[in-house]
Amino acid sequence: MDIGSLHLESQELYEGLAAIGAVGLTTVFGLLFVSKARAARRRQIEESELPAPRATAGRRGKRALEAEPEPREEEEEPQEVEEPAAAAPASEPEDERALPAAAPKKPVVRPAGEAKAPAAEAKGPTAEPASGRAAQILPFPSPAPQPRAEERRKPAPVEPAVAPEPAPAPAPTRKKNALVPGLAKTRSGWVSRLGSLFAGKREIDPALLDEMEKVLLTADIGVRTANKLLEEMRASLSRRELANPEAAWTFLEKRSLELLSFGAPPVDWNAAKPMVLLIIGVNGSGKTTTIGKLAAKLVGEGKKVVVGAGDTFRAAAAEQLDIWANRVGATLVRGKEGADPSSVLFDAVKRATTDGFDVVIADTAGRLHTKTDLMEELQKVRRVIGKAAPGAPHETLLVIDSTSGQNAIAQAQIFTQAMSVSGIVLTKLDGTAKGGVILGIADQLRIPVRFIGVGERVEDLREFDAAEFVEALFERDDADGTASASGAN
Repeated sequence: MDIGSLHLESQELYEGLAAIGAVGLTTVFGLLFVSKARAARRRQIEESELPAPRATAGRRGKRALEAEPEPREEEEEPQEVEEPAAAAPASEPEDERALPAAAPKKPVVRPAGEAKAPAAEAKGPTAEPASGRAAQILPFPSPAPQPRAEERRKPAPVEPAVAPEPAPAPAPTRKKNALVPGLAKTRSGWVSRLGSLFAGKREIDPALLDEMEKVLLTADIGVRTANKLLEEMRASLSRRELANPEAAWTFLEKRSLELLSFGAPPVDWNAAKPMVLLIIGVNGSGKTTTIGKLAAKLVGEGKKVVVGAGDTFRAAAAEQLDIWANRVGATLVRGKEGADPSSVLFDAVKRATTDGFDVVIADTAGRLHTKTDLMEELQKVRRVIGKAAPGAPHETLLVIDSTSGQNAIAQAQIFTQAMSVSGIVLTKLDGTAKGGVILGIADQLRIPVRFIGVGERVEDLREFDAAEFVEALFERDDADGTASASGAN
């Protein structure tokens, strides 16, 4: 080749140099652009908390996504899944693939029963394993939702308390008669024998009437009262009713209540001040004990009581009253042994009047009702007491021992002839089967019973209630409705 033919003109030389310079500048600017792009990419990967959005895969990646199988449900037991190493997408240049791979993620433990997330919803770049199948990116388990602050401040709802169902009210029970124990022996006498006659009978035959007559005549109610009850039963009950034992039993109970019920009002302890109460009766009838219990009852009601020891003939009578007075809080007025009873009781009434006492209980000697001179002594006591306080004594109580039976009726008749008796006190009912004498006394003397003694305690001296007494006397606790025969001899 001829060198001369290689000679270029200056114009062509300048054009060649310009072309070479343009290529060089393009190369330099391209390298700078690539370097800046790589630096930006690196910063994006390092600063982002989550993987960058998945780049668009090439044809091979698209085919892998289309060929990816449907997600399967996890087994019941938790499994550890390792993330495959991410491969560079096919569409990126070789410089992008040359970038250092991201640090491998720790294996994710999926709770049992949690299904895999679909590949289309997984976040982060999609990596292709070496086999060409698209790898699945499992999301981190989301934390349990925490309640808001205002919800935490709200108190936990309290279920309304269910009120328990009220217990069914117990069936009303019949109140036990307080006199039943004290009248047990009396009830086991003639009342129980009558109940035994009526038990199991469907009608009253002549033989049953004869047995009833024997029981009533031998009872302590007295022959006069027994005949009266039998005659009234035959006259009052019709032939049809008389054939029914229940009707006869009801008649006896009703008639006994009528005999014991009087129109006399109860004792008015405020009728006078002082209220003078004269106690009479034979020796051993229980006068001293009755005075002590009665004083205790009145003191318990707030009354000031004076006890006059008018029995100056019986040894230790005043000493017994002194013990009772100190025990119950009463005041005792006594005289010398053998002193005049009338003068002792006169002083007692005057003492009560002067010192403002409410009640005077005057004791007397146990006069035998067969001695006329002793009855005259009681009449003298009554006159002297009337001089000490106008209208005194306001009440005269005759104390009768129920164990004396029909003899008590004779005592009551003598005392009522000599004294104006206003009431009866029947003692020792708990120790005898002869308490039916109260029916004879009430029927023959027509004197109300004021108190009855059914025990040894202070509270066992009870005010007499005719309805309560008859209910206890004719108590029915057998299946056939007759009176209880428990304790009958």
